[in-house]
Amino acid sequence: MLARRDLLRRSGMGLGALALSDLLGRTEMAEGASNPLAPRPPHHPPRAKRMVHIFANGGPSHLDTFDPKPLLARYAGQPLPGETPRTERKTGAVLPSPFTYRHHGQSGTEVSELFSHVAEHVDDMCVVRSMRTDVPNHEPSLLLMNCGDPRQSRPSVGSWITYGLGTENQNLPGFVVLCPGGFPQAGPANWQSGFLPGIHQGTHIDTAAADVDKLIENLSSPKRPRDLQRRQLDLVAALDERHLASRRENRDLEARIQSFELAYRMQMEATDVFDISREPKSVRQRYGDGVQGRQLLIARRLLERGVRFVQVWTGANQPWDTHEANDSKHRQLAGACDRPIAAFLEDLKRQGLLTDTLVLWGGEFGRTPTVEMPAPGASHTGGSPGRDHNSYGFSVWMAGGGVKAGHVHGATDDFGFKAVDRPVHVHDLHATMLHLLGFDHQRLTFRYAGRDFRLTDVHGTVVDEILA
Repeated sequence: MLARRDLLRRSGMGLGALALSDLLGRTEMAEGASNPLAPRPPHHPPRAKRMVHIFANGGPSHLDTFDPKPLLARYAGQPLPGETPRTERKTGAVLPSPFTYRHHGQSGTEVSELFSHVAEHVDDMCVVRSMRTDVPNHEPSLLLMNCGDPRQSRPSVGSWITYGLGTENQNLPGFVVLCPGGFPQAGPANWQSGFLPGIHQGTHIDTAAADVDKLIENLSSPKRPRDLQRRQLDLVAALDERHLASRRENRDLEARIQSFELAYRMQMEATDVFDISREPKSVRQRYGDGVQGRQLLIARRLLERGVRFVQVWTGANQPWDTHEANDSKHRQLAGACDRPIAAFLEDLKRQGLLTDTLVLWGGEFGRTPTVEMPAPGASHTGGSPGRDHNSYGFSVWMAGGGVKAGHVHGATDDFGFKAVDRPVHVHDLHATMLHLLGFDHQRLTFRYAGRDFRLTDVHGTVVDEILA
């Protein structure tokens, strides 16, 4: 028997409440404070209700995609004029882009030929050409972009968003990560929940597999009907609750209970949402049959079903990390995702979802306008030289969700090395994203280790100029 105070405390923590709501069909319990993923209102009226982050893992070259620098051609093969910022590796002469830029849309925004199909939607996009980050290394820059801190274990953006907003579909995770072929550098730390409750951690799906049964293994049992699974889950939950009674602060156990419950509820809906064969053939052809097409089609289906935050990766092991063969690799990588991204934006707009869906594309940093020098005794391979990491200036673009459409914000210097006009730090980007989702980034906090933490820590300013 429980004392009244213990009963209230445990009920507030949500133990068993989700199982009971499913068992009894009492949906009002799933909408109460006992459910950590129940939809909740933000601080102010939001422009965006959900978000997609298309992560160009490894650091794409802004100079070859969304930031034209014609002066590079004039100085090709020559030393960069003026003082060169310090880079991670030794770099040499100026390396111009071989790709042609053209003006697109009524806004006239210049976009590289690599993204000719994405460029058809440029009037719905806001290109930020003055991004900057702290260091030119993958792991800290990935963590800063995803978690707001380059070193410490902190909750990721998707975790903060589901913590603040909950999610609109209780039968699917609120935060889904589509990343093919394994993990990027820093691994699952990129979508961790940190000190937030474990239910807010991103659910990773390895989208290298096309078969829906392989995307989520052991989603359902071929031998046990759902009523028997329900009884088994109730028994396990009861045993876990008894174990937790003397370990009230064990958040890992609480997360395990909630994960079991969510997995049970996912059995029917997850099978449907990840099965893109249910889409018309014409739609699948627009997205293409590659990994990026499958991922973005799944992402659209997740958004349609109320998932709050979806992150779509271009893969593991830094595919955009073009230390050599920059030109050919960028052509290959952009070619794999140009049409799928365009189809994704087209579908969101046609369905009326783009208005309140925030879409972000970009990597953890940019690349240098100078050629990376090969290590002693080595030579460039792949047919062309490469570019080193550049933390001083790079580009991202945003679409929908209340951003200023057809707008270009800020600029790098004449050679594209450093953000000089209205620089936007990653903390500023995060503050702006949260603002569009209805949050004051200084008030979305969680008490941990004696102080209140937030995604932007003690930094960040909303970039009003990119708001519609």
